[in-house]
Amino acid sequence: MANLFETVMLICFGMSWPVSVYKSWVSKKTGGKSLLFLCLIEFGYLVGLAGKLIYNPSYVIAVYLLNILFVTVDIALYFRNRALEAKERDA
Repeated sequence: MANLFETVMLICFGMSWPVSVYKSWVSKKTGGKSLLFLCLIEFGYLVGLAGKLIYNPSYVIAVYLLNILFVTVDIALYFRNRALEAKERDA
């Protein structure tokens, strides 16, 4: 039952990441984004994943991996957008 509750929690948190990635892709801006926040979230998911892998492997690992993927993409888009903004400033 604990795995079910953890999965629901991760899905609820994770539902915002596709939206965030989409907004980052379309806007091509870093406004409203915090790299520190994204990195802390990523770290939290990685620690949660490590705990699952070491102490209680289950299907919840897939949800952790999906959330990690989306946050990683959002971090990559942050750097892309920062470069685009710098290029725009220099033009």
